[in-house]
Amino acid sequence: MPLYDLFSLVPAACLALQRCGPCGCAKNRLIALVLALAVLGGCASSSQVAENTDDAEVDATTAAVDEPPPPPVPERPIPDASVYPLLLAEFALRRSDFDTALNTYLEQADVLRDPAVSAHATHLAQYLQREREAFRAVRLWVELEPDNLEANGTLATLLARQGRNREALPYLAVVARAGEPAKFPVLLNRFKALRPADQLGLEGDAQALIDDDLGDNVSLLLTHALMAEERGDAAAVKARLVPVFALEPYQQQALVLEAKLNLSAGTDEPLARIEEALTKDPARPELRLQYARLLASQDMPAARKQFEILSSEAPHNSDLLFSLALINHELEDNAAATAYLNQVVALGKRNDEAHMFLGQIARNEGELDNAIQLFQQVGDGTQLMKATISIAQIQVSEGREQDMADYLNRLRESYPHRKEQLFALEANIYSETDRDARGLELLDRAIADFPESDNLRYSRSVAHERAGNITEAEIDLRAIIERDPENSTALNALGYTLANRTERYDEAQALIEKALTLSPNEPAILDSMGWVLYRQGDLENAKQFLSRAYASFPDPEVAAHLGEVLWAIGNTAAAMTVWRGALQEDPQHVVLNETLTRLGISLQADAES
Repeated sequence: MPLYDLFSLVPAACLALQRCGPCGCAKNRLIALVLALAVLGGCASSSQVAENTDDAEVDATTAAVDEPPPPPVPERPIPDASVYPLLLAEFALRRSDFDTALNTYLEQADVLRDPAVSAHATHLAQYLQREREAFRAVRLWVELEPDNLEANGTLATLLARQGRNREALPYLAVVARAGEPAKFPVLLNRFKALRPADQLGLEGDAQALIDDDLGDNVSLLLTHALMAEERGDAAAVKARLVPVFALEPYQQQALVLEAKLNLSAGTDEPLARIEEALTKDPARPELRLQYARLLASQDMPAARKQFEILSSEAPHNSDLLFSLALINHELEDNAAATAYLNQVVALGKRNDEAHMFLGQIARNEGELDNAIQLFQQVGDGTQLMKATISIAQIQVSEGREQDMADYLNRLRESYPHRKEQLFALEANIYSETDRDARGLELLDRAIADFPESDNLRYSRSVAHERAGNITEAEIDLRAIIERDPENSTALNALGYTLANRTERYDEAQALIEKALTLSPNEPAILDSMGWVLYRQGDLENAKQFLSRAYASFPDPEVAAHLGEVLWAIGNTAAAMTVWRGALQEDPQHVVLNETLTRLGISLQADAES
């Protein structure tokens, strides 16, 4: 189908013909233009034409006898210079050369100043999602045809998208005054990004329209209330909802907005008006869904009842069934949750999410083999890696390490595009379970397949460092830095490794300083800088960096470092406070406990008490 059919428009050349004036030369050219387009646009074969000739002659004769001649069309001369560009634009459309077509129509819109051409250019620009060109075309269209409702509405929308909300409002008012639906909610687009003065100015303009002649326009009144909500002015929202309810007592968006305000304010019976609306008209599924969601924040059994009503009216709606599964799981009714999830699976919708959820329920109930089978039914999508991690964790916890490795090998064969990601996942499992030798063996194989993978090399460097293979760790980190000299993570990791495991402090500090330049507020890098300064004996500066790191990221390892520096300075009370806090968060943290053991300090009893 030609593109202009999409717009329900005749070609611009035909438009020009209808409007051509008394200039015979221009008219003849345009007749030739239309004939050329008609020939190009014809889709019937010659045989089809021959077969239908007789019928066509009868129809033509009948039409000539029965139908009066069409009324004359107002004529307007078209400049000779515009004929060829219009023809060019139409041929460009037929070739799908949209840039040429659009640019030509935009030029001719300026030349001809014809609202039909401007409208055509606007529609084409919108179809191509070229907002700048659409704005140029529709602005001219409104200038030429100021009462055209489509033009006014389109210009208002484009202005609002640019954050020019106050400029958009008068064009929406034109539509509303004509008695047509005006999209006043577009004024909320980027509302929060407006300066406070512009927000209030827009609200004032809206209030002026309400006071003038649009006080009965529910869309404008509701948008005015939503503006106040965007500013966080609950009192203004409540006041502005009064005229909305006076016109439409059970307007859905107003009901939900009022209910949210009531819930935030802790009002008694915050959902009373919604309940009244549903009592008067139970057949409002969208409102009932909003009601159920609001109930979920305060009364889960009541929310379940509403979702059950919705589901009974739409038994094949997988989203409602999934919501019921979530609610029943929250209410610790896993039997009901499982039943709803099985219904979701039977519908063939949201299968991966449903199997993931079923697997989690089975795992929590100790049905580990069943959980693995359910997780294995998750396909390639957003849930696959979560399901795979769950399977691996179960198998490792049961000592079925080889089963895990075999399963991950099968996954890598089934999903080649995830091979690198699955190698990294398996390596991380080995790291978390202190199986560094197995992890290194796997990573060697992975890097042979993906030698340019920085993620895999970084993982191997960590495994080497944990195993005490500092030289090998450095080789991997330097390979990353050689490919990406501004990789602050690798720079910091190498700097910290050298500071912590060697005496190459100057080299370590240079690496960390570069990393800090690239990521000035990264807590891990601040921690490394504090640690290398401590190793060099600069205790005061070390304390400053470590304090900054701990303030933004109170990790037990950072706490171990900060506590040690405070201890070395002589501020033992502060050191003990930091360590105690970290032990309460993670009593088994390796670095923290190694630090306390090395310094001969025992705080475990305090932490456990």
